[in-house]
Amino acid sequence: MNKLLTFPEQLAAPPSARAKAMLFHDPRSTALLKQVERIALSDATVLVTGDTGTGKELIARHIHVQSGRTGPFIAVNCGAFCETLVDAELFGHEVGAFTGATHARSGWFEAANGGTLFLDEIGELPASLQVKLLRVLQERQVVRLGSRRPIPLDVRLVAATNVDLQQAIFHNRFRADLYYRLSVATVNMLSLRARSGDILPLARHFIETYSTRLHLEGVTLSVVAQKMLEAYDWPGNIRELENVIHYALIVCDGNVIIKDDLKLAGNMQRSPNFESHDTAEFTPTSSPQRDQSINGSATQMQHRLEALIAECIQFAQPNLFETVEKAVVHTAFAGCNQNQVQTAKVLGVTRNMLRTHLKRFGLIG
Repeated sequence: MNKLLTFPEQLAAPPSARAKAMLFHDPRSTALLKQVERIALSDATVLVTGDTGTGKELIARHIHVQSGRTGPFIAVNCGAFCETLVDAELFGHEVGAFTGATHARSGWFEAANGGTLFLDEIGELPASLQVKLLRVLQERQVVRLGSRRPIPLDVRLVAATNVDLQQAIFHNRFRADLYYRLSVATVNMLSLRARSGDILPLARHFIETYSTRLHLEGVTLSVVAQKMLEAYDWPGNIRELENVIHYALIVCDGNVIIKDDLKLAGNMQRSPNFESHDTAEFTPTSSPQRDQSINGSATQMQHRLEALIAECIQFAQPNLFETVEKAVVHTAFAGCNQNQVQTAKVLGVTRNMLRTHLKRFGLIG
């Protein structure tokens, strides 16, 4: 099966971190697709989990298409709104509900009536709104901010997260009752490295897509370039593969992409001859010995960090806590290429908490 999922043409190239295409060639992918299409035929609320860039919104859109619902598909990013606005955005408001509310407005739930509402980054939803969302799911009706009149709903809800909600429940950041209400049907998205059979078909799809935009014809991948793509660990998943192919097409000389055209920043170990010969062999770095080395070095890094902090204390470093906090946030944000979702995941905090620190240190407006 080589089924391809992409965004509608008008949404094909927005500036975002999402995967813009999914192709089901690997046996694990085809099994996932069959599961998704069975779920789509029901009215069950769906929770889609998986890393950033694995195609969660594409799966949500496919569920909507396969469900046969005649209403619209509405996608909302719960992490994109400040806490004071997300209530009105989701549930709507009446005139005078808050300062500046000069006219009544329906929320995203009402806009999706008869169709599907996709709530991305559901783990970022503030605790106060988790209670309200739970009530909406239970009663199948919504009450606008500033109103007492319930509005009946016929909405299929699909939620998505790259956060471990079980851990969020343990740390009292997510309601257990809401989790069980959302996860009637669960779709666990596979990382790209876990479905390696999709890598080259997706790469060829992106070559075709970007070749058209760049007015190129007949571009192919060298044998070594193909092996590199298959052996790479793809921490950024489909989105990263798309970016790698786009860049390779820009810099390649001729119509064959070779190893030097691939800008890969993750884990891959090359043999001594790999740098000079495009046909040389190489092996991925992932191995039990390497994993043991990483685990061992974590303790060493902790000791080094403690020693550095002790040295700062000894020399009376002013504002030590803020200095360390600023260094951690700056370094993580730069290391994640200013990607807020990935930075929050690396630091183990919510995106809203990260944005507070980024604003505090002048990294975003």
